[in-house]
Amino acid sequence: MHIIPATDHDSVRHLLRSAGLPSEDVGLNPQARFYLIEVDGKAVALAGIECHGNEALLRSLVVDPEYRGRGLAAGLVRHIQHVATGQGASTLYLLTTSAADYFRRLGFYDVAREETPASIRRTREFADLCPAEATILCRRL
Repeated sequence: MHIIPATDHDSVRHLLRSAGLPSEDVGLNPQARFYLIEVDGKAVALAGIECHGNEALLRSLVVDPEYRGRGLAAGLVRHIQHVATGQGASTLYLLTTSAADYFRRLGFYDVAREETPASIRRTREFADLCPAEATILCRRL
């Protein structure tokens, strides 16, 4: 599995939209970095990160349905954790409407909305892009 920085914003938007995930701020948020996995030149999996001091936000993990069950998502999560740690984060947060159980299996645990750090609550993903009913999870790094 080879994970590379995503430089083509159109590919990032396409993958996010195909999974029904927010894409409105792709290319507009200088703190958001996306990483992808390509197979034969086709982007098939993607994850993003925003670092905010000691906290980081895992953004928009998506794997093309044709490529699921191959460990790509778990590999991207490990990569994002590594990037977050390298940038000084000690806790990784995420919001999800459909994959809470998957992330719990990876060691993430639920956090109450009001207990989420201000740095994460101020992100556009938290404040605007994800619905209020999204589950918030975190993991110590």
